Amino acid sequence: MKYLLFIGDGMADNPVPELGGKTPLEYANLPTFDWMSARGVLGSVSNCPEGLPAGSDTAITSIFGCDPHRYYTGRAPLEAAASGIHLQPGDIAYRCNMVSFEDADLPFGEKRILSHSAGSIEGDVSDEIVSALFSDPRFASAAEAAGMRVYPGHSFRHIAVQSGHSAEGLRLAPPHDHLGEQIGPLLPAGNDNAPVLEGLMELAHAILDHHPLNEARRAGGKLPANGVWFWAEGTAVALPSFREQFGHSGGVISAVPLCHGIAVLTGLEPVHVEGATGELDSNLENKVAAVLETLERHDFAALHVEAPDECTHNGDLAGKLQSIEWLDSRCMAPLKAEFERRGWDYRLLFLSDHKTLTSTRGHDGDPVPFLLYDSTVDTGLGLTFSEANGLKGPYYPDGAAADMKLLFNLA
Repeated sequence: MKYLLFIGDGMADNPVPELGGKTPLEYANLPTFDWMSARGVLGSVSNCPEGLPAGSDTAITSIFGCDPHRYYTGRAPLEAAASGIHLQPGDIAYRCNMVSFEDADLPFGEKRILSHSAGSIEGDVSDEIVSALFSDPRFASAAEAAGMRVYPGHSFRHIAVQSGHSAEGLRLAPPHDHLGEQIGPLLPAGNDNAPVLEGLMELAHAILDHHPLNEARRAGGKLPANGVWFWAEGTAVALPSFREQFGHSGGVISAVPLCHGIAVLTGLEPVHVEGATGELDSNLENKVAAVLETLERHDFAALHVEAPDECTHNGDLAGKLQSIEWLDSRCMAPLKAEFERRGWDYRLLFLSDHKTLTSTRGHDGDPVPFLLYDSTVDTGLGLTFSEANGLKGPYYPDGAAADMKLLFNLA
């Protein structure tokens, strides 16, 4: 038996007026998943524990069977692990996003944040800009005084590590949840380290706003990467062994450092795929090939696709619909065909980690639908895959205690 966990990041949603009151999952054409749903089990699950952020960090930690209430210290340490960054006692890791602030003659705190990803900036350009920032004499001096160093992330996602300061009481806002808002109320707060971080962010904007690389981006009709945004703070973390918990080995196929970090920390194999970007242009065919290669060596593979979430954050409803349909036509359909050609019996758990709402362009921690399909069983359910139909089946209030047990038939 082969086991496939398939996460469509942020694909679950609420009804959208532009879609006639349907959700994107209800509106999209999903023949393969609907065929499986008609023969499988539909239900709903809460992956975002109450009291913790509604985001992929807590949700995917839950999905892999790690209780965030016990293990979660922040998103950045998970991503740091994916890059081989070893945090020392007292270190604080942050996500350091390249972001776009509006071009307006306003004080820093009155500007609005337009993009959490600097317009889905290209990885090599993002690395060049953040490296230029930390090499600038003014910023290098300020970063040294703050005890901060940066590790370029080959996308808009970089990791910053700070020594000699405290994260206790610190409040940092996820930028993707506040697009279009003035940044003043969102700037770091809560402890003596907050003004240090805010000072770095304001200085970064002053240096980057008219940097030649950003002027070139503007000239090309692109958003500038004219700021950095610190968030997702946390300290060193250890996660339980996946094999010891569930008795299976496997690999994690994703473009997102968070997923690879969870893989590293749980003893799974982080599988890097050429052309995987986390955006709508991701090479899904290479990801499918990586799933098959992983399942030749293991009995478990996890496939994570980020594009539905990113499209929603970017306000791209058409892109969200396209990305969801590609989960079916470019991922699951060829995987199903290849499983059958190889004579593999398999179980599939297909779900969203959290909702990402078209109405707000932000995350929501409500329950999400799941599909559990076993190629050796026909339940005769007869339902299509959607949020509403998920609510007709079993509900699991704790994803960490349920998701992997469902997949491996341990529940």
